[in-house]
Amino acid sequence: MTATPRLAFLASPAEEAQRTLSQLVAAHGDHAPDEADVLVALGGDGFMLQTLHRHGSLGKPVYGMKLGTVGFMMNHQRSEDLIERIHAAEPAVLRPLEMVAQTESGATVGSLAYNEVSLLRQTRQAAHLSIDLNGQTRLDELICDGVLVATPAGSTAYNFSAHGPILPLGANVVALTPIAAFRPRRWRGAVLKADTEVRFRVLDPFKRPVSATADSHEVRDVVEVMIRESRDRTVTLLFDPEHNLEERILAEQFTS
Repeated sequence: MTATPRLAFLASPAEEAQRTLSQLVAAHGDHAPDEADVLVALGGDGFMLQTLHRHGSLGKPVYGMKLGTVGFMMNHQRSEDLIERIHAAEPAVLRPLEMVAQTESGATVGSLAYNEVSLLRQTRQAAHLSIDLNGQTRLDELICDGVLVATPAGSTAYNFSAHGPILPLGANVVALTPIAAFRPRRWRGAVLKADTEVRFRVLDPFKRPVSATADSHEVRDVVEVMIRESRDRTVTLLFDPEHNLEERILAEQFTS
């Protein structure tokens, strides 16, 4: 990284984020994302995910500052010493999930997920799903409200709310977690090697429709969903050393 990195500032529409954006641009200038050395995202975790989806293909590191309601993936908001903080920041390399969903209409929809891919029932009827791992059926029928596959970075989000495990960064595993499983009633999910190909089939898609969501990108009326870790896409988040992402994930495991 250069002595004075070129920064691209990106901000959520929230009033405080926009006000901070003006202050930082006045102090440091602003570059287009494709010309910058570092992207600076101002907002909450939702805005960070938007930034990764929109600009992740550029391969630029992203330094986030919390100016939203949830900021697990963000650093504390402080406008002074930004260049020094970026120079001292520790990287966390994330590898997203790839989702390929087939719909009732015959369409094929692909998307990336940095947190999780979730399948959810669309109506009052419980979903009926089968689960294949690397081409082998492991669960003939899961009756549930839904099921999700979460990355380590996403394991503290929806996955944790669904009583899934918190995963350490760099463990090369993903979490497969049911949401309100009815049968098998005691099935709690699984921890899988990150390169496992997970395939869900919707067993009664017309009577019991199911949607699939990769982070915030929803696909309705799916009949089959394949999920695997991306082999060629990574993103790098930058964190202040005293509160890096690995420490945050560890701390989550020791809070009530």
